Amino acid sequence: MVKEFNADIISTTLKWKARKVSGEHFGMVKLMEGKLTIQNNRIVGGNFVINMESITVDDIKSPEWNKKLLDHLWSDDFFSVGSYKIALLSNIKSEKFTADKATVTGDLTIKGITKPITFEVVRNGNIFTSKITVDRTLYNIRYGFGKFFQSLGDNMIYDEFILDVKLVVRQLTQVTTTKKSI
Repeated sequence: MVKEFNADIISTTLKWKARKVSGEHFGMVKLMEGKLTIQNNRIVGGNFVINMESITVDDIKSPEWNKKLLDHLWSDDFFSVGSYKIALLSNIKSEKFTADKATVTGDLTIKGITKPITFEVVRNGNIFTSKITVDRTLYNIRYGFGKFFQSLGDNMIYDEFILDVKLVVRQLTQVTTTKKSI
């Protein structure tokens, strides 16, 4: 049996968190659209479009400093949002869900650079949750990268950021396949 799902973009949340030596920053980014296909208790397909123009900074309350960080995230030092308005998670597949958990693989595209990624997913009804660890240096996001800038000290930003995902889906179709006898 094949089940196809659309992402509920209103209920789905994508929270990002990035750490540096002296603290962390966090915020949100919105899903534009997404589809997921499940067959025999495995994810056999899926594609998700993330709206990079929707990125927010939620930990800085000062409007001036919030805008500074947001502008910096939009810049070529980070996500180059003017040139790359979307990020993609595509070609998603998983092993069979066991106790509502599965390892998922796919291709993550940020700034036009596509790299394979693997992460764990927990399924609870129509909600899929995951904490996806992304190595930003693979996507040419190297600002504050300690390996290139040895004198950063407390301003060094760690290579990885976390995307905390709560994906809510709505079933579109259910196709039952039957074997015909000859």
